[in-house]
This record gives sequence, structure tokens and C-alpha cells, in this order.
Amino acid sequence: MLAAAGTAGLGGCSDAFPSEALEAWRGPPADAELRRWAVAHAILAPNSHNRQPWLVDLREPDTILLRVDRERLLPMTDPWFRQILVSQGTFLEALVMALAQRGQQARVEMFPQGAFAPRAVDDRPVARITWTRPESGDARDPLFPFLLRRHTAKVDYDTSRPVLPQAIQALQSGLVDPGVRFGATLEPARLQALRQLCEESARVELRTPRTVMESAQLTRVGPQEIARHRDGISINSPMLRLASAVGLYDRSQPPAEGSTAFDQVMARFSGHSRTAMGFVWLSTPTARHAAAGMTRHAEVQAGRAYLRLQLRATALGLQMHPMSQAPQEFPEMKPWYDRLHQLLLGQPAEQETVQMFCRIGYCAEQQHTPRRPLETFLRS
Repeated sequence: MLAAAGTAGLGGCSDAFPSEALEAWRGPPADAELRRWAVAHAILAPNSHNRQPWLVDLREPDTILLRVDRERLLPMTDPWFRQILVSQGTFLEALVMALAQRGQQARVEMFPQGAFAPRAVDDRPVARITWTRPESGDARDPLFPFLLRRHTAKVDYDTSRPVLPQAIQALQSGLVDPGVRFGATLEPARLQALRQLCEESARVELRTPRTVMESAQLTRVGPQEIARHRDGISINSPMLRLASAVGLYDRSQPPAEGSTAFDQVMARFSGHSRTAMGFVWLSTPTARHAAAGMTRHAEVQAGRAYLRLQLRATALGLQMHPMSQAPQEFPEMKPWYDRLHQLLLGQPAEQETVQMFCRIGYCAEQQHTPRRPLETFLRS
């Protein structure tokens, strides 16, 4: 009776996210002030767990200071804050593209007050961005038009449609930083090993109470929660909304292995893993950057490269979804972290760090993820 009553209450409901949560994807007004116009595009960048961990300081004229929003970290799944720094890079690249679209050539000064320690973040800026109008030529980036179209499809991919080698070559052509290394595979034996690794590492995250609870506490179920938070992991399917309403989707404690909740979440991860039609990754030389005190610079640069990679995928009609579990640095993940580096690079992370690891394939276009209002990012 309870389920029936709940279903009746959900009659005619849609799984589309509320329009106010997607307002940012319409783009800013064409006549908006330059800095706000550029930042309004930059907040559309992909980022870990959709935390949107950016603070933008506009108090200095004709300048943008980018800082980490330290209230939006992921200390359980990202204890070294590497993913947060990668997310600073995606924002930064989108910002540079947006400035170029308005005829301005950006100058990016990384960590102008000094870089963070390798496993820490603080209030110092990640970057100081200024700009000038180029003396000649068109500064616009050909990937910019795809920023409003890009999305990360967290669904099973079409296993009847292979990714062709030409697509991999086209993807790589969008990268411009030689310091960030690109790798890819479509080879069946490697695919199988990597699919299995994705599935196993997802199970590790789900079995570890503090890591699964970090995601659970960032899960927004139903239009009211999605509209209120506009961040995190948004779910608006009628069945899960019903389960949450009647107490069958409990976000207050970890799901027990073997429970319906655990099995349902694991089935989703398994579907994503098993339908990967290829994998791509970005890496940076660990030892060299550590010796130069550039570890945090490399993470930001990897984020900049990742945005370009995803925009190029969008242009090709290809989907790209980060499989973030195995690259995570929490202790329980260490065997899978080490195996990932061996499978992809043939060397340990002490020599080369996998910064991004993504499945690729094809599926129908999905809706965008929510974004918070522009003013919540600004300090002016």
C-alpha cells in the first residue's frame, strides 16, 4: 500500500532536472561585463563530484584570481586534493577560452603567491589571470563553441557501436600541452582488463564506509533537493524518488554489501565498466615535477588538457566519462591504484601519475548537470 500510494503521488513526474538548476547552460547575456561573462562560461567546466570547487576574486580591476573553495573538498575519496586541483585546471582552460572568444589573450600566472604542498590546499590563489588584446590574428579557440554543449554521460554505452582508431587520433589533436601525456587503447585484451579494474575499484569505494558516505551525502534526490543545492550527484528518476520518500533509499549510513541498495549501485558501476568501448588517459611525469616543486602545477595542467579532450570528444559526437575510482589515493584503493599505473603506463606512480582515466563510447545525449548561480562563485 505504501509503495502504491507513493507511486500515485509521483504520477506524471519527469526525470528532467528543474530548469533553474540548468539555467547556467543557457549562457550569459552577450552584453555582460567581460569578467562575469568569462566566469559564467568557466563554471560549466567538468569537475570532480560536481563540487564546483571554485572561488573567483574580482576585487582587483581587470584581473581574475582563482582560488580553491575549501568548503567543497572531497577529503575521503580525494585525500591528496589532486582531483580538486585537476578541477581548477578545467575551470582555468574554460576561462581562457571564454576570454579569447571576446577577443582577449589571457596571461595566466600559476600560483602567484607560491604553490600548495603536494598533499595540501590553502587560501593562496591557484592562478592570476590578466589579458590583453592581441596585436593581430584571431585568438578564438575552435573548441569554445562546444563548451555549452558538453556533458558527461553517466549511462551504459552502446556496445554495438565501436570506437574507431581515427576517433582516437582526432581526440589527441585537441591537446596543446606537451607536458601532459595522452594514452588510449581500443585493444580487446586491454579493454577487458581495464573494465575489470573499473568494476573492482568501484566495489572498493562502495565497501569503504567513509568513501561511500562522502558520495551519499552529496547525492541530491528529486527536484527540490536538486534545485536547492545545484551541485553534487543529482538523481531525479521517479523510482529512486519514491524509494527515498518511503525510506528505502537511506543516505544516513553505508549500504551493507549484499543489500538491495548496495547491489543497485554496484550494478550501475558494472554497467558503466562493462560497456566501455575504449579508454583514454592523461598522465604527467611525477618525479620530474616533484623535484621541481611543480606537482600542483602538473595537476592543474592535466585539468586544462582534460577540458580540451572532452570538448574535442563533444565535437566528434563521442562520449567520455571519468572512471575516477582506481586513480584515487585513499589507502584501501592502493592495490588497484598500483595496478592501474602498471596497466596503463608500465611504471609506478612515483615515476608517472595517471591524472585522468576515462571510458569512451557512444550513447544518446544526456542532460547537463546542475550549476550554482554565478554570484555564489564571486568575491567582488
